[in-house]
Amino acid sequence: MNSYVERLRELREDNDLSQKEVAAHLNTTQQVYSRYENGTNEIPTHHIIALSRLYNVSCDYLLGESDIKERR
Repeated sequence: MNSYVERLRELREDNDLSQKEVAAHLNTTQQVYSRYENGTNEIPTHHIIALSRLYNVSCDYLLGESDIKERR
């Protein structure tokens, strides 16, 4: 299984989004989002939920706890 920092980058790149675009979706800055992808900052729960909705994946998949993408 991948760690959540790897998943964040993979999902963003698979969806052809920039860090700035994802940050705007989360109503935060590109710098803060970059720290999520680098594992420097913990991701708040509300951002995990927003990212799972954006990418249409489960929170468990996003966090690297499951290899099953589908949301239930």
